[in-house]
Amino acid sequence: MTAMAREARRRVRVRVRPRAGKRAVEVSSSGDITVSVLSPPEKGRANQEVIELLADHFGLPASRVRIVRGAGARLKLVELADR
Repeated sequence: MTAMAREARRRVRVRVRPRAGKRAVEVSSSGDITVSVLSPPEKGRANQEVIELLADHFGLPASRVRIVRGAGARLKLVELADR
């Protein structure tokens, strides 16, 4: 069993707002997560910013956050791996 398989992992659905006026992670009362990024959705820049913001929000290194589905869409499924 690999180290990644032994770690606790969870997946969250995220809505991304590229080219927003500010960088932010917002969690609604229903648990929906919206990430606002300054970068445009070009060449993976917005996705990288999403990973950085979510890592900071959840207190994880960026290497523990990955986009599982939706890399080219505003709705994404993101996996968070605990340390």
